[in-house]
Amino acid sequence: MTTTLDRETFTEDWRSWHAAREEALRCPDGWLSLTGLYWLDTEPTILDEVPGSWRVDGERVLLESDGGTEVHEPIEGAPGVRVAAGDGYAEIIRRTGRFAVRIHDPKSPALAAFTGIPAYEPAPEWVLQGRFDAFDEVRTVTTGAVVDGLEHHHSAAGLIRFTHDGAEHRLVAFGDGSGPLRVLFTDGTSGVTTYPAARILEVAAPTADGSVTLDFTRAANLPCAFTDAATCPVAPAENRLPFAVEAGERTPRDEEAR
Repeated sequence: MTTTLDRETFTEDWRSWHAAREEALRCPDGWLSLTGLYWLDTEPTILDEVPGSWRVDGERVLLESDGGTEVHEPIEGAPGVRVAAGDGYAEIIRRTGRFAVRIHDPKSPALAAFTGIPAYEPAPEWVLQGRFDAFDEVRTVTTGAVVDGLEHHHSAAGLIRFTHDGAEHRLVAFGDGSGPLRVLFTDGTSGVTTYPAARILEVAAPTADGSVTLDFTRAANLPCAFTDAATCPVAPAENRLPFAVEAGERTPRDEEAR
């Protein structure tokens, strides 16, 4: 069932949300500042952007330079360890047991060229009501990533069931079961007008009776839609909707999606 919303108020609220999304991407050390992703191994690696030599030593990364040796131990799946690099910084990350360095440059071409996030016009008809059915206990759902060979492990709290065009659908919802939920999904627009790997939808915590609201007009791109230096997850197989969700953010690097 579609909620009944005042269209003008709804549109104003959506535009405020959209503007905040765009402002966040303009951050000089954010996702658009990324200019490179370099995977490391036990052999020394020299990067043009950062002085010194990088290599993996067991469960840590060594940065060796004239000033000595720095030892870094990034946490699996977490934001990386920062190392100053000119006006920006190098970020050491760990993904599926592998280590990499990402370069952030506040003068990156992507940041300089950013003009906004293309999106469908907001339509209240894409705000749908659903019901959350919690699992008996939180489960781990493993998905692939936009980088071959990587995995992401998500805590899944339950299923969201909703109806669209007379048919029932369900989505695996990530979270710990005590608050807001997150849904990674694809649909009939994926790879056509929206980013193919996944979009993310934030869902407010269910009410006491399990009711949730799915506002697909706020379906957002993951960082990998904006840069090849991200390691985002793809949507789980269970979350591939068989219809086109013509709402939310569109592919930012495809002119035909604008």
